Amino acid sequence: MEEKHKALEYIEMYEKQVFDLKQLLEISKSLNSTLDYMILIDSILYTIMGQMKVLKAALYAKKGIDSTAFSLHRNYKGFELEHHVDYTLDESLPAMKLFSREYKCYTFDEIREALGDLGGLDKLVPLEPTLIVPLKTKGVINGIIILGDQIMNQDFDDYEKEYLLNIATLAAIAINNAFLFEMTTTDMMTKLRMKHYFYTALIEKMEYSSLADKPLCVVMMDIDHFKLFNDTYGHSCGDVVLKQVAKLIQVSTRPTDIAARYGGEEFCVLLPDTTEEGGLLIAERIRMNVEKTVNEYEGQQLRVTISLGLAKFDPERDHSAKSVIDRADKALYQSKQTGRNRVTVSP
Repeated sequence: MEEKHKALEYIEMYEKQVFDLKQLLEISKSLNSTLDYMILIDSILYTIMGQMKVLKAALYAKKGIDSTAFSLHRNYKGFELEHHVDYTLDESLPAMKLFSREYKCYTFDEIREALGDLGGLDKLVPLEPTLIVPLKTKGVINGIIILGDQIMNQDFDDYEKEYLLNIATLAAIAINNAFLFEMTTTDMMTKLRMKHYFYTALIEKMEYSSLADKPLCVVMMDIDHFKLFNDTYGHSCGDVVLKQVAKLIQVSTRPTDIAARYGGEEFCVLLPDTTEEGGLLIAERIRMNVEKTVNEYEGQQLRVTISLGLAKFDPERDHSAKSVIDRADKALYQSKQTGRNRVTVSP
């Protein structure tokens, strides 16, 4: 009877392992189905909360490909954060080096035992995490997950920790892939998307716009008298101006919009689900923010303006991405011809 009972236990154990392996396969497919970094972070967070049955979870991640620190941003659920507190963790902390050397799930006590203190993670103490799980790929830590208690208020056992670490490994690989994709589609100087990415996104949005009968706008813009900055102050000054204008374009647009460096001093923005009136408001906001910003360069205060052209996608005449871009570009040229520092809407 005892042998039969043990046999049943083994069968249940193997069935659970098979089920969990299938779950990991599905999680891998899900996490690698998107290369959009912010969508991926949310997906990782909700996946872990569901799989580990916790009500509190947070994911420390880098904000961009050139970041040297991990931040929570909006990537947390259940934890009560003090908004005046800076929870940022630098990638050079002793705890990060420990995670890289010995890859496993950690408690505070285990970190203290290994390092003698928390290795720079003291900011996490008020959050009272039950587990700290590093995300590691190719020997590099590219994120940290912190978890609260499980819903049943039970400690994580060794099997659950191993399963969680498997999810963390899949998440780390997906994050690395998203970063690689971002690197190949991002202009390193301005941190905006590259022209080829913009074209691909525009084609996709045009197809969706036609099928769903949703409005779509494109804005082309060019820095006024940009050559003058290069000729007067040098190309380093020109680079500063490019970076500043790119930053202002980013902060003036929405998360759903796609801003890109089209070439040289020319930029473009794709505005999905946006009417001509809405597009004009966004274009004007960009123009005004650039106009009122003072650029500092080697003690000089430089003012910059931009000219913009707006075109609303028209399925009847825009049969290619080039068509709608050309119309926006002609509107931009009209802005240049009629005094600069203005927005012109394509007829």
